[in-house]
Amino acid sequence: MGEAINYALDLLEERKENYRENGIQYYRPWVWLITDGAPTDYWQNAAQRVRDAENNRKISFFTVGVKGADITTLSQIAPPERPPIWLDGLKFRDMFLWLSQSMKQVSHSKPGGTMIALPSVGWSQVSV
Repeated sequence: MGEAINYALDLLEERKENYRENGIQYYRPWVWLITDGAPTDYWQNAAQRVRDAENNRKISFFTVGVKGADITTLSQIAPPERPPIWLDGLKFRDMFLWLSQSMKQVSHSKPGGTMIALPSVGWSQVSV
């Protein structure tokens, strides 16, 4: 998991650099980690990179736990202001529809502009 997160962040930085070199504006990227397990590699460095990127407003990082996920570790990877959420059963379709609706709203805003209100989430559950 740590290697995958680092790889994704590296690819994202390369893409953003390409956009900057070509004068292309872009929105703050959203990065999603969806898992049903726990890391099998060293993930602490990746978690620090996620927190640093979030603090510097370079990305918005979302973590979603599916049944069997190690939510304790996900909580250490996720930014504190956006803790991991559980997928309610297998509502992947609902989750991706929400993501699509959210991206539509974001695409109507101006890159670097103010935050927008996102549609309510109906595909997750809160653990008590």
